[in-house]
Amino acid sequence: MTDASLPEAETPRRGGFLKKALMALIAIAVLGGGGFAGGYFFAQQTVEEEPESDLMSLIESTERNTFGGPQRVPRPTPDDTLFQTSYYEFPVPLTTNLRGSRRFLQVGIGVATQYDEAVVENVERHQLALQSDMLAVASGFTEEEVTGQAGRDALSMALKDAMNARLEDLEGFGGIEDVFFPSFVMQ
Repeated sequence: MTDASLPEAETPRRGGFLKKALMALIAIAVLGGGGFAGGYFFAQQTVEEEPESDLMSLIESTERNTFGGPQRVPRPTPDDTLFQTSYYEFPVPLTTNLRGSRRFLQVGIGVATQYDEAVVENVERHQLALQSDMLAVASGFTEEEVTGQAGRDALSMALKDAMNARLEDLEGFGGIEDVFFPSFVMQ
């Protein structure tokens, strides 16, 4: 049977696959080129909008830091006094007996820092030692000392001081600025 003898609907198409492959390749090239061009122009616009003086002041403040520890991370705002806060929550709550009491305290503990991720990494790395220090501090409080907002604030400050002291011993820099209690149960 020859091609001429086949009905029109049954005539095999030649080059159909090649046409589709070529069209797909062209579509990918056009989309990729458009994405590249958009990214390039967006990046140029972002660089042009950022004033050099802010960038230079950030570089100079980094150079002035002589202790070699973590750096405060500024927020992307015109106000240089605002810094970005990072949080870390210990995965297991701290449970301890209270001094001179049959009651115990169970608290979830989270910390905050406005320094770079090095502080959070240090907290994660030394989590076991920090939990031990926090347990020693919390077990030294009485039931009356942790009752009310003033008691929670005192416990928070004592835990912050203990964790910073441990991190300074181990890493040369503390960096924990606040301690929070996502959960606080006394029974």
